[in-house]
Parts: sequence; C-alpha cells; structure tokens
Amino acid sequence: MTLFRNVRTIFLIAFSVMSIACQAQTSSVSSGPIQTGADQMALYLPALQGKRVGMVVNHTSRIGTSHLVDSLIARGVTIKTIFAPEHGFRGEATDGEKISNSRDQRTNVFITSLYGQNRKPSPAQMDSLDVVIFDIQDVGTRFYTYISTMHYVMEACAENNKPLIVLDRPNPNGHYIDGPVLDPKFKSFVGMHPIPVVHGLTVGELARMINGEGWLAGRKTCPLTVVPVKNYTHQTPYVLPVRPSPNLPNQQAVLLYPSLCFFEGTVVSVGRGTDKQFQVIGSPYTQYGAYTFTPVDKPGSINPPMEGQLCYGLDLSTVSISKKQMMLDYFFDFYKKASDKSKFFLANGGIDRLAGTDQLRLQMIAGVSEATIRKSWQPALGAYKQTRAKYLLYP
Repeated sequence: MTLFRNVRTIFLIAFSVMSIACQAQTSSVSSGPIQTGADQMALYLPALQGKRVGMVVNHTSRIGTSHLVDSLIARGVTIKTIFAPEHGFRGEATDGEKISNSRDQRTNVFITSLYGQNRKPSPAQMDSLDVVIFDIQDVGTRFYTYISTMHYVMEACAENNKPLIVLDRPNPNGHYIDGPVLDPKFKSFVGMHPIPVVHGLTVGELARMINGEGWLAGRKTCPLTVVPVKNYTHQTPYVLPVRPSPNLPNQQAVLLYPSLCFFEGTVVSVGRGTDKQFQVIGSPYTQYGAYTFTPVDKPGSINPPMEGQLCYGLDLSTVSISKKQMMLDYFFDFYKKASDKSKFFLANGGIDRLAGTDQLRLQMIAGVSEATIRKSWQPALGAYKQTRAKYLLYP
C-alpha cells in the first residue's frame, strides 16, 4: 500500500509540475524581468497541496521580501521538515561551522541540519514526506557546498522513491566555463562531480546532469522536476538580491570567488575576518603589495586565517571583472613572490581538493606557465561541454 501511494504521489506531482514547467521552458526568454522558479508559484503550488513537504532551503529562498517557507505556509502547504545546508537555515553560521538541529522560531517547523555528521536525509525522515523542494541560490562553482547538499538530497529521494522539485535560480557565474575538471580520486564535499571549477550550470541543470550521468550512489535516478527560470539565458547578468553566504557579501565577491578560492589552500588570506571578504588577498609578507588589512574574529568569520596579523597584498574590490575565464594571474603571481615556495600550499591538501586534482599544484611547483597549465585543461573541458549541452534548460 505504501509503495502504491508513493508511485501515485510521484506520478501526480510529476504530471502537474512538468506539464506547466515545460510550457514555461519553451517561453522562458523574453524582454521581461527574470522570474526564479520560486517566483512562479502557480507552476508548483498545486503539486504541494495536501502533501507532506520537506524543504531544502536557506536565507536565499525568497519570493520578493518573503521567505519561501512563510509564503507556502500562508497558502496552506504542510511543511514537515526544513533541511538546512552549510551556514544554516538563516545563513548566519560561519564557513565550516557545525550546524545543529533545531526549530524555526517563526513557524515552529523542525530544522534538520545537512551539514556536519549528517549530510543526507535518513530513510525515517524521508518516510514522513511525500515530496521535497530544493530552492537555494548557488554561485556556479564546484566547491560551493550547496550543490553537494543537493546531491545527497537527490540520493535520498532516489533511494526512498520520493519526488524532488528543484526551483531553479540564475547562476551569477553562468556565462563561462573554466578550471580543471575534477579527478574522482579527489572527490570530497567541496567537489563531488567530474565538472570544472566554473561549470556554467544552474542548480536545475546540474541536477539533470547528476541524474543523466548516473552520479548518484548505485547509479539510481531521482524522480526530478525542475521549475525553470523565466526570461533568463546564461549570458544574462544577474545581481544576487541576498548574500548567498556570510563571506560573499556583495556581487564583486561573488564574481571574484571562483578566481580567489584557490588561495584558501595556501598561506594567503582572502579577507575572511574583514569587511572585504573575497575582495582582498594578502599575507604577512611585504612583497605581496602595499595594501594592508588585519583579519579579526567576527560574526560569520570565526577564527579567520591570519587572525590578528597585519597582511600585505591587493585590494580587488573595485577591479573590473570582464574576462570569461578565472582570473588566475593573482594566484600565480603570489606563488612566484613567495619567499619559501615549499610552504605556500597548506599541508592539509586543501588546494588539491579545491582544484579537484593534484596536477595544478605539481605543475606550479615544476614551474609550468599559466598558459601551458590552462592548455592542459582543454581536452577535459571540451568533453565536459559536450556533456553539458545535453542538460541545458537555457540558451
């Protein structure tokens, strides 16, 4: 009886959402304003009525000034559980901070953390649900962990035969593809899929790729529906209305993030603990530049690298970002200027996890030029672009 109910629920949800989503997809590009998947409530609200709903959401899950959870509850939707990713439901926890289970004070809905020991909804949690909604703003890089959370949610849905509805949002870095493709040997929570650092996909498109390429455990398939963004292409500029995490405070940081995150695997600070996170780079050595800053412990950045140390480097907060590739000249330049290159990369292997390969580090140590390193990425990038084309929802 339970199996019949699950199959019937999946069919009804898939039919009611996909029939309308397909209509939206064919008319998704016009001169009108961008409408996220969440904005288009008429496309998915009928599929939620009378269902027990799980929500994978955070502070970016908004319809205008209202949180999606509040908007759905106001329309009579029964939300059983909120699943919270890194940084928590309200987006206030610092990078890497353990998130505990709790209750939302406004709605009294139970919040289950998916960051820490538990990264995947349990069978018992899934059994209490009829359908799961994923609506989180991503920034288009492989090492941003919201897409890793989506992977595990898809896996739980696949294993428990529960439908997942992804309410898609634009990718602010979706206009280009760059970086090394991940070697599966370096798979981690900051890189789960064989995709480039800058993958050029929305979360909805990536979910389709995860399903289509058989990347879930056991090559299972998640019952997936994507409600696409309206009036969007991958070349459409999109300024995020809400900071996606504590250390990406503005659009400049969001656009610089793919280019500067490699520094997190080195002795160089990216400005955590300042007011210009991912907009300044520096280290306690004067050869890196005349600009100075001192990271301090503050909300959203607990115990930041180089805490209390005067750092010398560069202020990139006003740098024009027009290239359609990662701006890696800063990374290579800082390595060349390092007094002791043997200590530039942290011993914890972070650079290899971020790059998705050990080849970038080994090539830099060997003195290979940036141009030659970039050239070595091209065969894998070419193959990835062909695969990517199968899952695109937008021109």
